Amino acid sequence: MLTLLSHLPEAPEDFRKRCREATDARSLVRLAGYRLDGTRLEQLARAKSRLEDGMSLDRFRLGVLSNSTTDFLPAAFAATGLRYGLDVDIAVGEYGRLLSEAVDPSSRIYHPPCDAVLLALDHRGFPATLQAGVSHREQVETAVDFLVQTRDAIKAAGPTVVIFQTVSSPPEPVFGNADLVLNGNVRAFVQDLNSALRQLVAQSPGDLLLDVESLANAVGGLNWHAQTQWNLAKLAFAQQALPVYADHVVRLLAAMRGKSKKCLVLDLDNTLWGGAIGDLGVDDIVLGQGSAAGEAFLDVQRMALRLRERGIILAVSSKNNEATALEAFRKHPEMLLKEEHISVFQINWIDKATNLEEIARALDIGVDSLVLLDDNPAERIQVRETLDAVAVPELPDDPSLYPRAMLNAGYFEALSFTSEDSKRADQYRANASRSKLQLVSRDPHEFLKALEMNISFAHFDRISRSRIVQLINKTNQFNLTTRRYTEAEVEAMEGDPDIWTLQVRLADKFGDNGMISVVICRDAGPKTWEIDTWLMSCRVLSRQVEEATMKQVLEHARKAGIDTVMGRYRPTKKNEMVKDFYRRLGFDLVEESDSGTVWRSGTAREYPLDLPMVVLSSLG
Repeated sequence: MLTLLSHLPEAPEDFRKRCREATDARSLVRLAGYRLDGTRLEQLARAKSRLEDGMSLDRFRLGVLSNSTTDFLPAAFAATGLRYGLDVDIAVGEYGRLLSEAVDPSSRIYHPPCDAVLLALDHRGFPATLQAGVSHREQVETAVDFLVQTRDAIKAAGPTVVIFQTVSSPPEPVFGNADLVLNGNVRAFVQDLNSALRQLVAQSPGDLLLDVESLANAVGGLNWHAQTQWNLAKLAFAQQALPVYADHVVRLLAAMRGKSKKCLVLDLDNTLWGGAIGDLGVDDIVLGQGSAAGEAFLDVQRMALRLRERGIILAVSSKNNEATALEAFRKHPEMLLKEEHISVFQINWIDKATNLEEIARALDIGVDSLVLLDDNPAERIQVRETLDAVAVPELPDDPSLYPRAMLNAGYFEALSFTSEDSKRADQYRANASRSKLQLVSRDPHEFLKALEMNISFAHFDRISRSRIVQLINKTNQFNLTTRRYTEAEVEAMEGDPDIWTLQVRLADKFGDNGMISVVICRDAGPKTWEIDTWLMSCRVLSRQVEEATMKQVLEHARKAGIDTVMGRYRPTKKNEMVKDFYRRLGFDLVEESDSGTVWRSGTAREYPLDLPMVVLSSLG
């Protein structure tokens, strides 16, 4: 089931014909949304190759170094990338030459440079593995040292994310049940190597871990390892597992581009509880201990709460009478989800697609940030046909399997987890309270004063680094240049005298918004700064945070002896809202082309002193 990516709908019988007839990137993206085997991935990749010049997707160049045959990976990764809105280009090193490829400046992974390099090794790919006379500890240390040398060689060529992968143990025991406790066998070596890999990635800022061990265990070790295919063609895993392996790799790349989903939208009847509450009443819906079905729906709610705790927003879209449906949240003793856990309710008799658009609008996020969990196949089809940017997983008949289908789909892939992530759902709910206040405030300035805002400014620092990197790589709408930086690159900025950095935090009487803006300025010539990056959370638009931030930029530019600040706007599909941002802040247009606009301001410019917020801390 997992190997076949069962959360995706089955491919149509005329899939090959549709690939041949595809004329644009959107058509290919829709085709990638089906459950595809290796053959259909190749068909889709060929269609993509035919339309290469017309692709309008985010480009990602991935290098792959491996001890096994990788001929099948480029097509699988390229086709799977379409599923995530990525134009994935693959550069594969020569078979079995990891370190030599990494140190070779003429290697294909450097021309042009890759955004990330995947070190795809299985248990056969490490030097000195189980050599006679070599202790178990020495074997692991040798393997890790080999990986470190390879990583360091890659990074010496330029700032690149390295993706390590854990190793799956072969399914054949040597000592039986004692394999994991006795030295001198591959399974014990693999167990200790994976532990060392986790520590290595934790100590390597910006690098990532692909958990092949867990993936192979989910598929099943006997299904994952195909010894005949290794003997014949040096294939590291069974080709039936190729689609799920490709999906797990590409979902990491998508997360690097900020494409992970942000909000889980929940249906109610037969999704959060059994039965139709409008027919049964709150007392007779199926939910809670004492029945298999009741406990299954509790597990669905537990899953939703677990996602909320890690920062995923929860919303509800249900065809129901609102007052009746809300009774379950307010009165049912077994209900784990409460009203305060849900950021937006859309309970009415309007079609699901329209309600999803309303939810996205209320949260000020794109519809491509939404995932809909709905038991009704007709509703799933309607949403897919109307809003193809919304993720809609297929669900099995048994609600006990809903959490597995949801979580294995990988919609909410995370590269890191910060303290601010855990507060995000509450922040979006607080936004609803702010919106209510704004509705009753006729004077916009009085509304801002009533928020009782406190703003704080600081340079980049180690403590906030993970959140800064997260914002840089996830923010798309209010982002003037949409430049992406790795954690290692951000760390380097912290000590660079030619770079001035700013992180901005905002709180008000409804709660703490956390870090909401990031600015990076670079030395651009005599007495000139260029704003390399300026991004801001859309949750705090129209609160004069922009003016307060620009005031800080100009003040500190003057202190640094800077006379001119340059700003640049680089258009993308999502950031049109800031096209005239610098004009609104009083900058003068100096250049305009298809690649964007360039703006200029003198640092003598002053911004209003009566901004509707208190500056709690600044850079002095």
